[in-house]
Amino acid sequence: MRDITIAQAKTKFLESIKLPRSANTVQTYRKALDAFSDMLTTQNIDSSNFPVAELKEDCIADFVDYLQEFSPATESLYLQVMKSFLKFLDAENRAKVNPSRVRMLIRKRTRRSVRQPVEYPEDDVKQLIEFMSNLQNFPASDGDQLNNEELRDMRDRALILTLADTGLHVDEICKLRCGDMNWENSRATLHGRGNKQASVRFSTRSIDAIRAYLSHRMPLDLENGRTVSSLPLFARHDKGAGKKIKPITPTTVRRIVSEKVHQVLGAEAVTQITPHTFLHYFVTTILRATGNLKLAQVLARHTNIQITQKYAHLSEAELNKGYYEIFENKK
Repeated sequence: MRDITIAQAKTKFLESIKLPRSANTVQTYRKALDAFSDMLTTQNIDSSNFPVAELKEDCIADFVDYLQEFSPATESLYLQVMKSFLKFLDAENRAKVNPSRVRMLIRKRTRRSVRQPVEYPEDDVKQLIEFMSNLQNFPASDGDQLNNEELRDMRDRALILTLADTGLHVDEICKLRCGDMNWENSRATLHGRGNKQASVRFSTRSIDAIRAYLSHRMPLDLENGRTVSSLPLFARHDKGAGKKIKPITPTTVRRIVSEKVHQVLGAEAVTQITPHTFLHYFVTTILRATGNLKLAQVLARHTNIQITQKYAHLSEAELNKGYYEIFENKK
């Protein structure tokens, strides 16, 4: 294969990733490779003239040193890009690279990012849930259908209470169908990959809110011409959907939560509470009530208990109370 320069190899690599990746991702890859070229410049190496075949995996060690002035997160990202670039060169027979040595050099030399504690606005979350829980159902008079705005309000109430009381993730809620619900046992069956199934429990308030929403949505469901069991549990009610029963999307869920947070708590709280925040509420509520982390893990369907710990939040007062009750009240 004809020798090419590092700059030419960089162009070929970026072209190879354009289709499977977004424009923003490609731009990030370009920035990482530009940083690598800048590092080579400090070593008096011109990437537009230097043959890529002479590039060795030891360049990773130099790049790590060069990235010390960058944040640990940027360092980690840029090194992953370089690892992909070197892997590409090896696969294309442009340079002889030992992937194992590349991984070893990255593992040994990179900094460890310090995890920041997750901010959990507990009081705001509780206030939002209480507001949604106390909303009254809209009465349907003389068999009239509710308008779209009223249907959206009923759906939003049921959605937020479901997020709070089930531990469901956004994508799971979006995939739920009416036929997945076992109304008698207040449970839903989730269908995962490889025909795996999981059972999720629903609280009385979330089930009641869903029933009220579906009851008023029924005229639309019946007009749709599909079996009710195949319809989404939570549907869109916007101009784009019209009278069709289309499932909500993760974007819809995020917008719903953002709008209700703005309505109840104000604009400053919008960035503090997302759909994922309700998982923190779910785990913390279980842990406060039972003190059983294993129970919280199972109900949240976490494969690793360390994941559950990440979502458990106890106040300083609770920690003090628990400690002194154990160690200071001995008889």
